Amino acid sequence: MKKLGVAVIGTGFWGRNHARVFKELEETELLAVCDINAERAKAVAKQFGVKPYTNVGRMLKRKDIEAVSVCTWSTSLAKEALKALKAEKHVLVEKPMAANTKQAEKLIETAEKQGLHITVGFLMRFIPGVQHIKTAVKKRTIGDIVCATAKRVSQWPERIGDVGVVKDLAIHDIDIMRHLFNEDPIAVYAKTGRMLHRKYEDYAHIMLTFKGGKSAFIESNWLTPYKTRILTVTGSRAIMKLDYITQRLTVEDSKETKQPRIPWKEPLKLELQHFANCISKGEKPLITGIDGLKALKIAEAALKSSARGTVIKLK
Repeated sequence: MKKLGVAVIGTGFWGRNHARVFKELEETELLAVCDINAERAKAVAKQFGVKPYTNVGRMLKRKDIEAVSVCTWSTSLAKEALKALKAEKHVLVEKPMAANTKQAEKLIETAEKQGLHITVGFLMRFIPGVQHIKTAVKKRTIGDIVCATAKRVSQWPERIGDVGVVKDLAIHDIDIMRHLFNEDPIAVYAKTGRMLHRKYEDYAHIMLTFKGGKSAFIESNWLTPYKTRILTVTGSRAIMKLDYITQRLTVEDSKETKQPRIPWKEPLKLELQHFANCISKGEKPLITGIDGLKALKIAEAALKSSARGTVIKLK
């Protein structure tokens, strides 16, 4: 089977992981990496035996590169992704996809015009436990979904400097809530703030309201002494709780508590494998550019809600 030629733009912590996984997958051939930091690009390229670049345009001229992962800082994601699309490359752009919805819309429009695949790095959807919960909600084995809560907290990450906790962390859970409820929220109310007097918000409490009185609650911060990643979904017949870190799933009903045996799998490997198969084998994408755009719109509405102190209705 012909391997998909890929490259990675941005070789920080997460970009290096993308490079590693592309190197490991049978479906892909890592050909190059690019970073504005020449030493970092060289180091990562040497680690994986590929060619380093500091100029994205020069790298994108290569015909053997068919797809790229864009793993730069949040404010430059859309700019680099747009370069790749215009160079006729398929794109996986990391969350939050763009600095604003206008940039995100431009990416989607360009991809459609070029007939290219664009997806967004919402990694959580590929965790086996999330897929197990999604199936349970769809088949109503936990009854009717009533509400869901997500807690995503940790210490301040030194890598962050251009967005706050809403677009960096909470946006993962915004996407998961849309995914599990299988619909878009109709309103958002949020409280955000800067306890440590950073440039951007370092904590957020977000409430999403869905049709029929269903709701979702998201807590995110960079203030806690240790990392916690928990999702709880409450149904009319059972409650499902997932620890994203250990991937341990607990199911509780009126009679018993169970822990289904779900093998641990690396979500990034599943995500990048799916990305490659969407291009090479025509698999239906689990996450589209529209999903990225909608999550970004909800994140911006949450920030607006906090600034105004009011509920923001969503179209």
